[in-house]
Amino acid sequence: MIVRVFRVLVRSELHEEFEKKVLSTSVPLVRSQEGVVSVSVGRPTEWSLDEYVMVSTWNDEEALIRFAGDKWNQAIIPDGMEKYVEQCWVHHYEVFG
Repeated sequence: MIVRVFRVLVRSELHEEFEKKVLSTSVPLVRSQEGVVSVSVGRPTEWSLDEYVMVSTWNDEEALIRFAGDKWNQAIIPDGMEKYVEQCWVHHYEVFG
């Protein structure tokens, strides 16, 4: 299994709007993909004031390729969501143990 960690910086004045949009757009998009095991989203805390995270677990690399293409190490930003992204990162980890 592969864990995909998407981190994004969102300006504080857009937090409320972003949260509604991510729950209505991004989360359903990822959850609908063949090979996705789980999806969780997190909002900022006092230690990361503007950073959100989406953590998804995938059956295998092939499932990620079907979702994100051959360059699955890059972010997928659904149409209409790009206005919230100041900066973003994607990290991947192979599940072990």
